[in-house]
Amino acid sequence: MVTRARYFIGDVAYWMRTHPVPALLVVLLIAAAAAGAALGIGALADDEDRRSLAPAPQVVVRTEEPPESASDLGFPAFATSNTTRVAAAEPIATAAGVALATSPAADGVEGPAAVSLVPADDWASGIAAASLISEPVGATTLLTDGEDISDLTADALELLAPGGSAATDNRQAFAIGSAPEPEGLRTLHVEGANPAATAAEVAFLRERLTEEDPEHLLIANSDEPAFAMPAAAWAARSGDPVLFAQRDSIPAATIEAIERYEDVPVYLLGPQSVISDKAETQIKEATKAAVKRAGSASDPVANAVEFARFVDGTFGWNINDPGHGFVIANAERPADAGAAAGLSGSGTWGPLLVTDDPALPPAELESYLLDLKPGYVDDPTRAVYNHIWIVGDEEAISVPFQVELDELAEVAPIRSGSGDSLISPGQGEPEDEQESRG
Repeated sequence: MVTRARYFIGDVAYWMRTHPVPALLVVLLIAAAAAGAALGIGALADDEDRRSLAPAPQVVVRTEEPPESASDLGFPAFATSNTTRVAAAEPIATAAGVALATSPAADGVEGPAAVSLVPADDWASGIAAASLISEPVGATTLLTDGEDISDLTADALELLAPGGSAATDNRQAFAIGSAPEPEGLRTLHVEGANPAATAAEVAFLRERLTEEDPEHLLIANSDEPAFAMPAAAWAARSGDPVLFAQRDSIPAATIEAIERYEDVPVYLLGPQSVISDKAETQIKEATKAAVKRAGSASDPVANAVEFARFVDGTFGWNINDPGHGFVIANAERPADAGAAAGLSGSGTWGPLLVTDDPALPPAELESYLLDLKPGYVDDPTRAVYNHIWIVGDEEAISVPFQVELDELAEVAPIRSGSGDSLISPGQGEPEDEQESRG
């Protein structure tokens, strides 16, 4: 018989402390709880059931009998050779899963110094808070249900057990925007009258904590979430503040921040239809530094790819060869950007790419990943590899989508000199460089 139980993350931890279980089962439980994934249940529950279960992660506990069918195992939806899914139906669970995956705490291993609490319905503040993920601050992000802290976030917060540090000014939590202050934690509230003001305050907070000016400023449009989403990943990777503009104007709080850091280069995320020449002129009038566009494609999917490829000195991902991590989220779920930002600031560090189609990878995304497909000449164990984090349940990104991503990321042999090469030497890096790695 297969026993299925659904637990909040804290209940999983308690269950494991009070029940002897095989080591492999413990690993599966930890992985499932950390990713907010469903092993088996996700494939069996209908859409209504999955929505009603949110925000709790769904965990299958298997006891004496083996699974009744292969579908009960939960793969490939949970993971494939080259992909891992944070299988959350909504962003509160995404944030909890990512926080536990990227900042795991256990006996002898401390969790993050602090957490940033952000309302789940305030995607812009989630993107701005991502800069606090980057070291030395190291504040992972959790989401709140408006002005309430959900049971899931409370459980994750208890497991993370932030202790504060010199880099956080001994604060254990930062409450961003209208997020509540958790009881019993040393908390600093950071808020503004609008998204631009809140983002500017986050930038000033990071400056005070690090005692350093930012190296770059990244400007996104607070009215265009799909275009703004990739900014969260870069902020988590670099610590660069994300400030907000509107299409034809720059809010006063953003101008104030740009003037405060007048010698810091400014990068615009999006085409002129998102941040116009008029808005760009206002920025240029407020700074002594260069102002450049880090993405100018007309749709969010292609613009995220451009941003992933972009490099200008020390700014930009410059992901133009194989051997990297990637994070992919649905452009219609902007809160997932801030919730999943920690995946870009640890592990297989990599940019956030977006999709506007939950069924299959859009052409621009598929082409980019194919161009970066890793290869080997003689020995696959000496190759470089790509890994893709998938954010969201099967409604956000389908399993067929995931299977295609796995194939795009899979390392493949290079048959030099033949007309049927799986990978041409020109993709990613020259063949002689790939051979030298072997």
